[in-house]
Amino acid sequence: MKATFFTIFTLFLFLACKKESSAKLNDWQIISENVQFKDEGNVFHLKSGKFDYTVPMAKLPFKKVILLNASLVGYFTELNSEQNIIGISSPEYVYSKKVQQMISDGKIQNVGNEQKYNLEKIIALKPDVIFTNYIASFENTYDLIKKNGIEIIFLDEYLEQNPLEKSKYLVLFGKLFNREKKAVAHFEIIEKRYDSLKTVAKKSVNKPVVLANEMYGNQWFLPGGKSNLAQFISDANATYINAGSLDSKAIPMSFEEVFAKAQKAEYWVNIGNHVNKKELLQINPNYTKLPVFNDGKLYTVNGREVGKSNDYFESGVVRADLVLKDYIKIFHPELLPNYQLTYLRELK
Repeated sequence: MKATFFTIFTLFLFLACKKESSAKLNDWQIISENVQFKDEGNVFHLKSGKFDYTVPMAKLPFKKVILLNASLVGYFTELNSEQNIIGISSPEYVYSKKVQQMISDGKIQNVGNEQKYNLEKIIALKPDVIFTNYIASFENTYDLIKKNGIEIIFLDEYLEQNPLEKSKYLVLFGKLFNREKKAVAHFEIIEKRYDSLKTVAKKSVNKPVVLANEMYGNQWFLPGGKSNLAQFISDANATYINAGSLDSKAIPMSFEEVFAKAQKAEYWVNIGNHVNKKELLQINPNYTKLPVFNDGKLYTVNGREVGKSNDYFESGVVRADLVLKDYIKIFHPELLPNYQLTYLRELK
């Protein structure tokens, strides 16, 4: 009887373990609403926006990659995986000194830009994979790349409006380039620091009113209330003038519309890459009508900028914690007395 019971119990444990393993095997790793992946036997599945990819596990980890948009470089520098990059488009927009040195040394090739990619060079480099944002007008170019047996994966990280979900793409790249443990560890640190900083920001009873972006031509593209920047401002315990909007994209407005919204603004952030307030006025003299221009504090995103490259749009894409820390330092300087801004800079 005991032997029979032991046999049944062992079988139960075996089936339970098998069921648990099966559940884990079929579980999707959620990066965001747009991106998720899972292993299934000998196949790696990836969902990215409207695209589904099935990659044989035998092809992983990828070793040689071409990046057709510089904003993805930050994930590779965070994982110390720059050596995997063999080609990049528009290299003048890359901030990383290490990657720039590799370009100078010929270890990373310039494969053109969004006006014209150098397809011959791309094909000749024989990358394992190409990562890029999806642009519908380049469909013919993508087809030519695919016909030459090159895997091309579309990752539109710029569409992510949750700062930490954008950082979490790090986990996907870790999986694809055999840096999974490192990627998970780095993301967990970023997430923990971000959440801790949110708690610090809440210590302030003051929630200053904030204006963002600037005019381009005759329109002011004001980020929506569900945008990435609106989330940063909210998590930094400040009041964004367009927080009530349900849009995740920037909303084109006239100067008069923004002027009416911004009457109580004390801070104006993400003003591009201007050198000083005088230069800003040369673009639009109407800015002098804004109370925040005259009596508030203004900040650009060019704290780390060299030529056309700007690290706010490179490592800042990954390091949501440091970006949030900048905004908290700006809105509540007393909470971080010894911290110096990383990506933003005061405009005087």
